[in-house]
Amino acid sequence: MNEVKIPTHLGIIMDGNRRWAKLNNKKNVEGHLAAANQIIKISKYIFKKNIKYLSLYVFSTENYNRSEEEVSYLMGLIIKFFNDRANELHEENIKMVFSGRQKPLSNKVWKVICKVVEMTKDNTGGVLNICLNYGSKTEIVDAIIKMKDLDEEITEENLNKYLYQNLPPLDYVIRTSGEQRLSNFMLWQASYAELYFPKVYFPDFDEKEVDKALAEYNNRNRRFGGN
Repeated sequence: MNEVKIPTHLGIIMDGNRRWAKLNNKKNVEGHLAAANQIIKISKYIFKKNIKYLSLYVFSTENYNRSEEEVSYLMGLIIKFFNDRANELHEENIKMVFSGRQKPLSNKVWKVICKVVEMTKDNTGGVLNICLNYGSKTEIVDAIIKMKDLDEEITEENLNKYLYQNLPPLDYVIRTSGEQRLSNFMLWQASYAELYFPKVYFPDFDEKEVDKALAEYNNRNRRFGGN
């Protein structure tokens, strides 16, 4: 019997929240709220599948180009979400880390990030990497700047250590909503990742959809540039 293949590091681009809201005759903000609630459900489920690392693309550097009202709502939702719901992930022994630039995040947002990181730092049941105010090109530039400041030799191996988080490469990247692009998500880490583009919007990306995605991954033959 063939062994079931499970990705060590799974990345999810959480796309389609506003389209989900429109489809369901709701306001955009209700789509974002539904997505936030889905994070809790699927994170717990994914780690129970023995996946060790999960990276979620929550808010990109480019998302600041959205309306001031929507960005303000999203930042408030992030604060409320991690104040009210992070303990659920803590109780599941999940360690939470964040990838992204501190600025221009507000002090309130940064404070709740630091609180969650500190609270979960010793957990061993999996690592949830929240990509917030994140862009892959910026991450690579920031890593090179750090290396130059420390007079560190610039090599592929060394650069990995100076990314926002020193995590294993991505094995599998899922982008919900059917859009087929990476949109500046962990480009360095995803260089040999398998890609999957389900048409379901993220608020509907439930446990059944996770199972379908993992079944697809199990059927892939990864070559890493070989035959």
